[in-house]
Amino acid sequence: MNTNDRHAIRILALGAHPDDIEAGCGGTLIKYAKKGHHIFLMILTAGEQGAPAEVRKFEQDQAAKYLGVEKIFWGDYQDTKVPMDQELIQRIEQVVKEVDPHFILVNHKDDTHQDHQHLAINTMSATRYTRNVLFYEGPTTQNFSPTVFVDIDSVIKEKEQAILAHVSQTQKTHIEGLTIKDFVRSSANFRGFQARVKNAEGFVPLRLFINI
Repeated sequence: MNTNDRHAIRILALGAHPDDIEAGCGGTLIKYAKKGHHIFLMILTAGEQGAPAEVRKFEQDQAAKYLGVEKIFWGDYQDTKVPMDQELIQRIEQVVKEVDPHFILVNHKDDTHQDHQHLAINTMSATRYTRNVLFYEGPTTQNFSPTVFVDIDSVIKEKEQAILAHVSQTQKTHIEGLTIKDFVRSSANFRGFQARVKNAEGFVPLRLFINI
């Protein structure tokens, strides 16, 4: 069922690396895209520490098809070297100006990976005039206590397909016998239990505007 475009919302999801977005908020994006809403991504690096840049970008393009993405904005920063500076803030601001999103979703700022930390902090400055900004979690996120949830049970299989499109990364959890698909499924189950549904994604709001 598609929503009337006049009532469609625009969602901009930001990630430091290919697969961050699929793992953290892929189900939410798929669910909204299926309703006719507009999905955009900004990804700061090609994740070349995990596999060659051309491989990671190809995998991201494949994953984006599952998410219903209209456009990917690439940052072209070096993996592990995302800065905290005015230039990056301005680049995020330019994308925000172009997309004019109703919602922005981004890596959580409390994370053991410096690229995730720096993206979150830069985004907080770049989106200071955006009403709805929410943080999502990933495998390296710490101290994440979500208060906003999206029921993704109807799209959990598609979320798994989206994360599995990142073929070069599926086994790179640093935990023997567990794949990235296992993380996606267990996280969805856990957040679903918290939200009193079967499968969910959780978010920590920087700002959440409720208009009744």
